[in-house]
Amino acid sequence: MSTLRYRPCVLVLIITLTGLSVRAFGQSSASNKTEVLTLEQAIALAMRDNPQLKNAELDVNRSSEEFAASRTRRLPNFNFQVLGTQQLTPIDFTFERGTFGTYPGIGPIPGDTTKITTPLKPTAIFTTRISQPLSQLHSINLNLKQLELKGELAREELRAKRLKMTKDVKRAYFGLLQTQSALEASLENVKLYKELERLTGDYLAQRVVLRTENLDVKAHLAQAEYDATKLEDQIGVQKQQLNLLLGRDVLTDFSVSAVADIEGFEADLVAARVRALRQRPELREARLKVEQAERDRRIKKAEFIPEVSATFQHFATANFSSFIPKSYMNIGVSVSWEVFDWGRKKHELAEKELATTQAKNSVRDAESSVLIDVNEKFNALRQARQMLSVAQLGRESATENVRVLTNRYKVQMSLLKDVLQAQAQLEQANNQGRQALLSFWTAKAEFENAIGEDK
Repeated sequence: MSTLRYRPCVLVLIITLTGLSVRAFGQSSASNKTEVLTLEQAIALAMRDNPQLKNAELDVNRSSEEFAASRTRRLPNFNFQVLGTQQLTPIDFTFERGTFGTYPGIGPIPGDTTKITTPLKPTAIFTTRISQPLSQLHSINLNLKQLELKGELAREELRAKRLKMTKDVKRAYFGLLQTQSALEASLENVKLYKELERLTGDYLAQRVVLRTENLDVKAHLAQAEYDATKLEDQIGVQKQQLNLLLGRDVLTDFSVSAVADIEGFEADLVAARVRALRQRPELREARLKVEQAERDRRIKKAEFIPEVSATFQHFATANFSSFIPKSYMNIGVSVSWEVFDWGRKKHELAEKELATTQAKNSVRDAESSVLIDVNEKFNALRQARQMLSVAQLGRESATENVRVLTNRYKVQMSLLKDVLQAQAQLEQANNQGRQALLSFWTAKAEFENAIGEDK
C-alpha cells in the first residue's frame, strides 16, 4: 500500500497543528461568557472579603479600643457605693453620768446615765469617693506605650497575613491558569482526533488504510477525551479553592486571563536583601517585641514606686439615729507601699531583663533567616526564568520539527507516523512550557513575598 494514500489525513493534521501553534501557553476562549477574573481583581477581592483578613483587621481595631480604654486610667476615678441594710439588733449608745465632764454651776454632763437606741428599721450608707492617681501616672503611661506596641504588632500581623494571602492567591491563580491552558490544548486534541477518526473511518470503508490505523486513532481520541474530562474536574476544584481564598461563594463560576509579561523581575540580590530587612513583617514584629520586652522591664521596675493618690470622700447616712452624723467629708492623700516583698520584685525584674535579651537574640536570628530565604527565593526565580527560556526554545524546536517533517512528507521523504510522533513531541513541549511558566510565576510570587512586597 503506497504512502501517498495517507496524504489527506496529513493535510487535516497540518491545519490543526497550525491552530495549536497559536495557542502556545493558552489564552481565554472567546466563546466563554463567564466572568473573566484578572489577577489584580482576585488579589483585591481577597484583601476585601477573606474572613481571615477580616479577623486580623478586627484584632487591629480591638487593640485601638483597648488603648483608648486604658487612656482613661490617667483621669480621676469616681466611685459611688450604697449599702442598704435592715437592722437585726439595735445600735445602743450608753453614756455614763459625767462622761463629758463636770462643770461648775452646771454639774455633770450628762446628769444621769443615758442610753440611746436606734430603731430596728431599714438604713442606708452612701459613700462617694474621687481618686486622682499621682505616682501611678508613670506606670500608666508605660502601659499605654505597651498597648501602642501591641497595636503595631497587630498591624504587622495583619500585613504578614496579607502578604501570605497575596502569595496564596497568586499560586492558586497561576495553577488554575495553567490547568485552563492545558484544557484548551486538550480540547484541540480532541477535535483533531475526531476529525482523524472520521477520515480514517471513510478511508477504512474505501480500503485505503488498515484497520489498525483506525483503531489507533480511536485510542488517541479516547485518551484525549479522558484527559479533557480530568482537567475539567481539576479546574472545578481549583476554582472552588480560589473562591474560598477570595471570600465568596465557592460555586461562583469564572475563568482566568493570561498574565501580561514575564520580563520584569528582581535582578539585584543586594538590593533585594536590603528591602527584605526593611519590609519583612516578621522582622518588624521581632523588633517590636524587643521594645515590648523593654517596656515590660520598665513597668516591673515602676512597681517599686509607692502608689500615691489624691482623694476626696463623702459619707452620708439615712434612717439612722440623729445621734449619728448625717454627712461627713474629707480630702487627703492615699499612700500604698509594699515595704517588704521577700525579693519577689527583684526576681521578677531579673526575669524581664532576661526576656529582653531573648527578644534581641530573636531579632538577629530572624534577620539571618530572612537573608537565607531571600537568597533561596532569588535563586529559584533565576532558575525558573532560565527554565522558561529553555522550554520556549524547546517548543520552537518542536514546532519547526513538525513543519519540516510535514514538508518532507509532501515529497514522500517521511512517514505519517513520524509526523504523528512530532505532534506528540510538540504537545509535550507545550506542556513543559506551561509548567515552566507556572514555575516562573510561582517563584516570582514566592520571591516578592520573601522581600515583603505587599502588591
